[in-house]
Amino acid sequence: MKKIQLLLAALFLLSFHSCGIYSFTGADVGEAETFQVNYFQNAAPIVEPGIDRTFTLQLQDLIQSQTNLNLTDENGDLVYEGEIVDYYVSPMSATAQSTAAQNRLTIVVNLRYYNTLDPEKDILDRRFSFYYDYPANDQLSGSTLATALEEIFTRITQDIFNATLTNW
Repeated sequence: MKKIQLLLAALFLLSFHSCGIYSFTGADVGEAETFQVNYFQNAAPIVEPGIDRTFTLQLQDLIQSQTNLNLTDENGDLVYEGEIVDYYVSPMSATAQSTAAQNRLTIVVNLRYYNTLDPEKDILDRRFSFYYDYPANDQLSGSTLATALEEIFTRITQDIFNATLTNW
């Protein structure tokens, strides 16, 4: 009975040890050990306070949670930088009275990505964007804005992660 328990415990430990080799996200960090996310400035014509910080932190959090890379402030093996270049609201659908029934918030981020260990994987300028539709009678503030930013930034950060660290 003791041998069976010992064997099961050994198999259990080995199964967890082997999980470190495979990544379910498909991330390919190569030999990289560190990453750096420089502050994404808000260079959009319409400035929504705080979205630059929120976006930067969300990108850092995603990379940390999906890889075993360590976040650093300087000399990272992988460097992310860029700016928020557009933030705008546009009407999406109209009512019979020719007023907007639905609005769309769109955010565009410009990315520069440097892989210091494999410069062939660098991305020198690439734009990522996503949108959030909301009823025209809602104000883009409070919980509506928070929900919109969460959805948009989740999509953009995931697209950036996929473009830089996956081979799909």
